[in-house]
Amino acid sequence: MKPFWKVVFGGCLGTIIAFLLVNLIFFWVIGAAVSSIGKDAEKQPAVPRNAILKIDLSNPIAERTKDDVSFNLLAGSADLSKSVSLLDAVQALELAAADPQIRFVYLKADELNMGIAQAEEFRSALMRFRESGKPVISYSQNLSGGTYYLASVADKVILNAYGDCSIVGLNSMQIYYKDLIDHLGVDIQLIRHGKYKSAGEPYIKSEMSQENREQYEQMLSSIWGVIAEGVAASRSITTEQLNHWIDNLAIYNAEEAKKAGLVDELWYDDQVRDYFCTLCDVKKAKNLRYVSLSDYAKARVKANYRAKEKIAVLYADGEIVMDDDGMGTIGNKFARQIAQVRQDSSIKAVVFRVNSPGGSVQASAAIEREIELLKACKPVVASYGEYAASGGYWISCNADKIFSDRSTLTGSIGVFGLIPSFGRALKKNVHLNVYEVSTHKHGSLANGMNPLDAEEEATMQKTIDETYEDFVGRVAAGRGMSTDAVDAIAQGRVWAGADAIKIGLVDELGGLTDAIRYAASMVSLENYRLVEYPEVPSLYDQLLSSMSEEVTEQDIRAGWKNHAARVSQWLLGLRGPEMAARMDNIVIVLQ
Repeated sequence: MKPFWKVVFGGCLGTIIAFLLVNLIFFWVIGAAVSSIGKDAEKQPAVPRNAILKIDLSNPIAERTKDDVSFNLLAGSADLSKSVSLLDAVQALELAAADPQIRFVYLKADELNMGIAQAEEFRSALMRFRESGKPVISYSQNLSGGTYYLASVADKVILNAYGDCSIVGLNSMQIYYKDLIDHLGVDIQLIRHGKYKSAGEPYIKSEMSQENREQYEQMLSSIWGVIAEGVAASRSITTEQLNHWIDNLAIYNAEEAKKAGLVDELWYDDQVRDYFCTLCDVKKAKNLRYVSLSDYAKARVKANYRAKEKIAVLYADGEIVMDDDGMGTIGNKFARQIAQVRQDSSIKAVVFRVNSPGGSVQASAAIEREIELLKACKPVVASYGEYAASGGYWISCNADKIFSDRSTLTGSIGVFGLIPSFGRALKKNVHLNVYEVSTHKHGSLANGMNPLDAEEEATMQKTIDETYEDFVGRVAAGRGMSTDAVDAIAQGRVWAGADAIKIGLVDELGGLTDAIRYAASMVSLENYRLVEYPEVPSLYDQLLSSMSEEVTEQDIRAGWKNHAARVSQWLLGLRGPEMAARMDNIVIVLQ
């Protein structure tokens, strides 16, 4: 037996040593990463003289600046990537236009890493930069519809001589799950008000409804109109010519794109560098000096700390839920943040930046209430990003003024409830029989096992209808319209900003900086400081915080208990019926 116990004890000892070593290496890497990130955060980028402002479109431009890190365990290092906020990016271009150290903008247009509405705002900023007299030069290895939308604004559009040019228009795809759900034996009941409210449609239908197809066709047509008009104006062609080329696949490669006048030059990398040398009055490419958009924004975009009075930019970015995490969702914590902004007497006006598809009705009502209280104290100007739809529209429809991009998705004034039941699926697939005992007739209401009966469904429908009427009434009051007029454009229908302004859902077409300028004019401010809420903790602060937190055994047990409860609720459908004011998961691809 002794050899056996030697093997057992040896194996245990080896496991313990390996565990300790892995943990030692892990904390060493984390420590080194935190140290390096902290140093990077403290560095102030320098802007060289005679510099080229390089904008690589593959680097994210997002609603807020976010940090992302990848660890190299072997090297004990971390790579930090940082998105630039849309506001910083636009302000950076405005400053670069008047900066004598910046010669021109080099737009590296190979991959687009922003939404269509964000691209619309950024493109407008590039056009304003050009108006300063400084050129924008675009160079791409390959071009797609998204990258070309921005590249087309350039004074010179350059494509690699053997690059691809794939511009085929807009596309949006929905997957319908009903056949799979029926095969599994799951029962889904969708209760809604609004014939265009399609968020739950894929669960109850095998194909797209006529109403849903109608609104998608209108949305895509409006957004494409924005893109096509911008491209046509920049390249001195007609939208009819552009659409004809796209429909006939006439611009499939670099040579055809140049013949069509969509690009100016077909050059290799060295030819582009030689051209840059000419523009910068230097002899060799090694003497060219570049500064990235993120570094330039960090170096030049600064708060005016001398200004006592402030304008707050309040970001409602993400899905609306009751218990929000502060990053990616908005809810109760966000509502408390609004209250803090209201109580700050140094904040004279608020720009409410909404980038949300909606979500919980209860949470939307709580946020809208805080916005109403805020508006009673100081002006509130709404600015819409990629989408401000359903709950996202609910929380902002009462603003003093609403600015929207033409490609923003908004409206979707409707309410729905989606109730799944898994009793039949459990019996069919895993041969489990569920028996219930209740004290009352409806004791098993929405327990995830049985479908709603006729009386329960009628009650749920009544609740949905009443909530819809409340939603319409709030919009009517906020927009100065009759409830009948709102109902005619509501019914859950999603509108592009270009159409929303025609029907009164928004007031002005414009971006975030337009909304900020308008808010300043409302309170007659010329010298002010911009402050942004909620504050976004840096990755450095997040890592330090997570490493310094003391986690007890009770915390771990409580965490696992809550996690297990949430998983079981979602899997077994144990959540009660919850009303949602949420837009469909619309993904529009610009190809």
